[in-house]
Amino acid sequence: MGPEAKIEADITVRRALELPALRRGLPEVLAGGDRLDRTVRWVHAGEVPHIASLLKGGELLLTTGLGLGTRPSEQRAFIRKLADREIAALVVELGSRFESLPSALVEAARDCGLPLIQLHREVPYVTVTEAIHTEIINSHYALLRRADEILRRCTDVLLRGGGAPEVLRLLAVFTGNPLCLEAPDGSPLYAAGPESNDDGGPADADPLLAWEGLRDTGVRIDVPGGGHGPDAVRARLVLLPVNSPVAPVHRIAAERAADLLAVVMLQSRQEEVLAARGRGDFLADLAEGRISAAEAPAQARLLGFRPGAEPVLPVVMRLPAGLPTPGSWALLAQALREELAAPGVPVLLGVRPVEGRVPLLVALRAGQDRAALADRIAEALRAGVVRAGLDRPTAHRPVVVVGAPGDWAAAGPGLRHAAEAAAAAQGLPEQPWYDARRLDIELLLWRMREHGEQGVLTDFVERAIGPLLVHDRGARQPLLPTLEAYLASAGRKAETARDLNVNRQTLYDRLARIAQLLGTDLDDPQTVLGLRLALRARRHTDKP
Repeated sequence: MGPEAKIEADITVRRALELPALRRGLPEVLAGGDRLDRTVRWVHAGEVPHIASLLKGGELLLTTGLGLGTRPSEQRAFIRKLADREIAALVVELGSRFESLPSALVEAARDCGLPLIQLHREVPYVTVTEAIHTEIINSHYALLRRADEILRRCTDVLLRGGGAPEVLRLLAVFTGNPLCLEAPDGSPLYAAGPESNDDGGPADADPLLAWEGLRDTGVRIDVPGGGHGPDAVRARLVLLPVNSPVAPVHRIAAERAADLLAVVMLQSRQEEVLAARGRGDFLADLAEGRISAAEAPAQARLLGFRPGAEPVLPVVMRLPAGLPTPGSWALLAQALREELAAPGVPVLLGVRPVEGRVPLLVALRAGQDRAALADRIAEALRAGVVRAGLDRPTAHRPVVVVGAPGDWAAAGPGLRHAAEAAAAAQGLPEQPWYDARRLDIELLLWRMREHGEQGVLTDFVERAIGPLLVHDRGARQPLLPTLEAYLASAGRKAETARDLNVNRQTLYDRLARIAQLLGTDLDDPQTVLGLRLALRARRHTDKP
């Protein structure tokens, strides 16, 4: 929980008794000592027997006792009526009516749990009222200042290029509780939670599960839609009292953030991209092990994914750098969702704009062929990219990687493997989709580069094919394409000549020249393996 969430904003009975104006009266608590943290909403002074009917609740009542009655039954009834009104406390000044408070009064206050305080010295009620009201006003001003501060921070986040998810996460940290943005129909759009505890303890409960369990008791704040009737509310912000009750400052901050969210969500299809980012966060948490296999099915159901007992197929589409732009993620999410409805199988699709990828889980029905389903999913993903207007002729096509089907325990590792394989596959010859299980060598080389081993890869490439690369830089007829075609055909010379559209003698001359430059035998299996690895490793080095 952030430090802001720990601020005590309300004026309590305890705090009122600490103020000099009341402390001068030498206050003594006779009953309700365990209830002194009640909020004082206002101060009222009065001496009439029916004063309870004039109160609304939360008042600190000042009296000399003239209206308390003379008989014990009247005094007990007086206390009960005040307790029923839920006043904050009763303060009785001794001297004018009582030298000490009657036992019936004290016992009734204890029975009702009403804080009862007697003042041993006379104090001016106007001074007490002024001091407490000033404290109340100052506290509300402090609340507004803190709400203004969180609004300023939310605005700064948006000005730096953030969106609604960043605003929601900032608000969750401020309140110290998870929260959820709901669509008007009550379905979750995006759930956010505070970070791990300040003492280094484990992270809080998943915000999506917290929303499911506490949404009926949460504090709901409308995000205005700017219209009338069904269009009056665009979404609802639900503050969930998981770690602590929702404080007044949290409600005020959320109300102001709701107005900010309304402006953000006026942009086209913001609800769709919010929901897609929420699903993307779930899939990323699953991939990174932050959500267990036992918790995953329940959360997936909340997000609309119900594969039943069928295995799930992890798929990741990675988009080229700069594609799409931040403003087009909403359009892409909508287009992908609509295109993926065509295959007629349960699909959970999310977006991860920062990483530039689209993770998804697909239910694999009994007897359904994995390759055929992968073809349909990859085709739908490509169609969604085209439909969103992101199929640029000058850009590489998105990379689609399909993992192995499995249960929920395998889904997370499968998504993580597919995501890394999609990064490693960038630059490979284009295919409709790549099988993650056949990219292990590419993934190994990519991981070496990512873990600072690029120098090792560069040295390996230099040793294996360096002389050939040097030759090609100044040659009219480069030889590297010949070597690539020869290795791709598994050393079948006739097929290689046909692919290169050259006669066999020309191919033989080129292969001899390659063998001479490299000082190796192209018919040796170990040599061929090393050359294959070198050509793959070259894609993961900075050198051309």
